[in-house]
Amino acid sequence: MIRTAKPDLNLVYVDCNFSLLSWAERIYAKPTKRNPARRYIIYLEREMDPKTTEVSQLFERFKAAILRKDFDICTKLLFQLKIALTGFKSLPPLFEKTPNAVRELTLARDIYEHAVILSVKIEDQDAFERDFCQLKPYYTDAASRLPPSPQEYPILGLNLLRLLVQNRIAEFHTELELLSASALENPCIKHAVELEQSFMEGAYNRVLTARQAVPHETYVYFMDLLAKTVRDEIAGCSEKAYDSLSVNDARQMLLYSSDKEVVEYIKEEHPEWEVKNGFVFFRRAKESVTCKEIPSLQLINQTLSYARELERIV
Repeated sequence: MIRTAKPDLNLVYVDCNFSLLSWAERIYAKPTKRNPARRYIIYLEREMDPKTTEVSQLFERFKAAILRKDFDICTKLLFQLKIALTGFKSLPPLFEKTPNAVRELTLARDIYEHAVILSVKIEDQDAFERDFCQLKPYYTDAASRLPPSPQEYPILGLNLLRLLVQNRIAEFHTELELLSASALENPCIKHAVELEQSFMEGAYNRVLTARQAVPHETYVYFMDLLAKTVRDEIAGCSEKAYDSLSVNDARQMLLYSSDKEVVEYIKEEHPEWEVKNGFVFFRRAKESVTCKEIPSLQLINQTLSYARELERIV
């Protein structure tokens, strides 16, 4: 094999069919016309760290299982991958400068990105939160050491959407403050920001129609959950404001296209409501909520006591 100089193993690495291969290695390997793929493999076997090779091969099996939608195998392989990554000292929080640091960081980031996508596909919000927390340092602390990832903004937008679905508005704005001005202009981030604004304004029709214009296919799962959150908010306000509504009015308020969908929603989410003669009655739900007496005199005495204690301290 002809090679004019030894390639820098800390250069950017990208996925290929047989392993992680740098652009430098593509140049230096100089494959022959006879069997170029085999010459690459021989070269990589000589240059790559055996541990990194093993993890990258396991990662290829993981990605293949995702494409096959074999999520049970994916979960098992991801568990093995996470254990294997603990052997890399170049990863957070150590960030040791090893010979293969960039290669290992890039590989780990790709694994955690795929883990986040897998959690969406299996509809596991707890797994999403765990995997995103593990991935986040690669977008912040290791950002100066790695090239930008094409999956970064879609995943950051997904996390914002998850916080919005879970009604964690304070955390939503905290995450938003950590983003740069250029990141805020990305369509994935703008999509989540516009949804939050519509949600806060009460423009629920805009929230529901936004599902038709998602910037990434993985957003559909959270958009469906957000639609449920919106309808739950509308339903909660409706039962406080009215004693009853016609099914037609309830359909319009809950933004459904048919009365049948309204009846199904009530059966699943609000069995305490009563549907009778074309009307939805909330009275039974109100009667089930017992009013608790506020111990006002006790609260006044406690407040005065606290005030006296504070005065003594000062």
